[in-house]
Amino acid sequence: MASFLFNDFDTITAAAWKQKIQVDLNGLDYNESLIWKSNEGIAVKPFYTKEDRHLSKVSLPDVDYNICQTIFVDNIEIANKLALDSIERGATAIQFIANKKFNYKLLLDKIDIDKTSLYLKLEFLDATFVNDIHNYYNNSYIYFQIDIIGKLASSGNWHTNMNSDIAETKKFIYNSNNSICVNASLYQNAGASIIQELTYTLAHTNEYIEIFGPSIITKIHFNFSIGNNYFFEIAKLRAFRILLDALLNEYKIDDFTAHIFSKPTLRNKTIYDYNVNMLRTTSECMSAILGGVNTISNISYDSIYHKSNEFGERIARNQLLILKNEAYFSDAHKITDGSYYVESLEKQFAEKALQLFKQIEKSGGFLSQLKKGIIQRKINEHAEEEQDRFNQNKTILLGTNLLPELTNKMKHELQIYPFLKTNNSKTLIPPILKKRLSEHLEQKRLKKEL
Repeated sequence: MASFLFNDFDTITAAAWKQKIQVDLNGLDYNESLIWKSNEGIAVKPFYTKEDRHLSKVSLPDVDYNICQTIFVDNIEIANKLALDSIERGATAIQFIANKKFNYKLLLDKIDIDKTSLYLKLEFLDATFVNDIHNYYNNSYIYFQIDIIGKLASSGNWHTNMNSDIAETKKFIYNSNNSICVNASLYQNAGASIIQELTYTLAHTNEYIEIFGPSIITKIHFNFSIGNNYFFEIAKLRAFRILLDALLNEYKIDDFTAHIFSKPTLRNKTIYDYNVNMLRTTSECMSAILGGVNTISNISYDSIYHKSNEFGERIARNQLLILKNEAYFSDAHKITDGSYYVESLEKQFAEKALQLFKQIEKSGGFLSQLKKGIIQRKINEHAEEEQDRFNQNKTILLGTNLLPELTNKMKHELQIYPFLKTNNSKTLIPPILKKRLSEHLEQKRLKKEL
């Protein structure tokens, strides 16, 4: 049947297609009329063929993605109850966030850690605590989301100091299975371009390899935030795997598949017309799945201004359940293999990011440029360009700078502060700050509310 169908059609080359389009343009320039240049400098063509494919094989996970529930550890009993309830309702992974030590035996009570992946995001550094958890459970499905370089980048300070943080990390990093995390989400939420995000994540990873040795790569997993440019975000995740493989090849390491944890970005989320956030996160979760992540923790539509609540968390989790069980996204992470458009994008992303990565390494590496403020300045420059496009309505957030519902009042709905918080304490370096696009506009609207 297949041979019968396709033998009836002649093979058409890309050059022939372009020639036909050029005739139909009636004298207009093909490149100026139909080639779109993204803000990252990526050329997007009107059509793609097999000539746009590349030979780089993307190392995708062999298993389906996990649906993760994120829970802040304040009250141990409540956190445990929320985790068990989430698992009962379909979650296959739990992310616990804690800013101090906790009773891990009580927190993980009745959780089957052989079937549930656990991500422990520890906002403190304590090797004894990490080793105690590892020695008690000794389970490969526990991922410690500890990132001392990310701590410096996001806060401007180490936990203690550089040498002390490295020494403390060395006490557990070689013992536990998944010891540290490279937090790429910081760059995306601060307004970095996709090229910058890929470059800085790769350079960030290389710093850990330089500090702890090449074998450390098996102890690292990655945390990405997913933006709203659907196909670009798919290609971003795939491009990162290509870049990481290229880096590890220089260290003579092969047969490694990166473990990627992901969440939708906060950068495009809004407090006004907040229900649109559900549409944004649905699209972003789809990009994550098709990009080949291992785990997705969705964010609720009201997470930027409401305290965690049962309704918002249930809706966020159900979005992922619907994608997996009703929209047939289960085992969809390899669907984009062979997509001419996506493969063209990932190739361009990888090439541009690799070029920038080499420049950073020649200039002393990621930490050196971070300490000089160069990384912060580059991200700020792109973030300001993006902010200007939003302010001029060139970048659209529906319900905020396009078709806003002006009768919508939010002043009395703000349970948590939804805007950038500035810290006046002294820091070693300028921190990389996360900021949403719509903050200034929302603040102006709030002032006008009666």
